[in-house]
Amino acid sequence: VQLQASGGGLVQAGGSLRLSCAASGRTFSTYVMGWFRQAPGKEREFVAAITRSGGSTLYADSVKGRFTISRDNAKNAVYLQMNSLKLEDTAVYYCAAETSLIATMTAKRYDYWGQGTQVTVSS
Repeated sequence: VQLQASGGGLVQAGGSLRLSCAASGRTFSTYVMGWFRQAPGKEREFVAAITRSGGSTLYADSVKGRFTISRDNAKNAVYLQMNSLKLEDTAVYYCAAETSLIATMTAKRYDYWGQGTQVTVSS
């Protein structure tokens, strides 16, 4: 599967952005989807994941209550709604896909990665 993330940009602290990830192929619904991010000088970190049906989600503590992951299997897309953005949310955001049965925070479990989209939160 090929992944294309979009929707990043510059936003003021407290604002919102919605990231999208478009997937190619006819088997999108068989993948657990995740979002990760990497800030300059830091390691890539887990943000959120969603199971194949969308029935279960997983969030990093740092974004819980502010970010929402969702998917539309008919459109081969996964989304990340980001509200109440903070300066520390500034990073390149990546979508990823993996074939296990449950959502996972472990980047190594993800087999496919998009190219990333930059999110910059300003004060």
